[in-house]
Amino acid sequence: MTATDHALELVAVAAQAAHDKKADQVLAFDVSEQLAITDAFVLASATNERAVGAIVDEVEDKLRESGAKPIRREGHKEGRWVLLDYGEIVVHVQHEEERSFYALERLWSDCPLIPLTLT
Repeated sequence: MTATDHALELVAVAAQAAHDKKADQVLAFDVSEQLAITDAFVLASATNERAVGAIVDEVEDKLRESGAKPIRREGHKEGRWVLLDYGEIVVHVQHEEERSFYALERLWSDCPLIPLTLT
């Protein structure tokens, strides 16, 4: 099993939106083999809480324009690690310190990377 085409489209939109707001280390993983609750994770980071918030806002705006509605949003008030759950994909926007500490890319390293074309 692999991520659905729709999930991959949402990944592309979310990743590009994060990149457009100068997110660092934008990656996406196909987690559909390991998790039944979602197809893909998008990871992005920033150097401060304000930048995390700007990235989150842009991702939400662009996904809304694509017709996607979030199921859940956590961590926005603190601005250190914001999780946006869209069902098919989950977007993690982390402060670089949280990104380094929690190392989600190491945790999910057995999952295939989803190729991203960021312009």
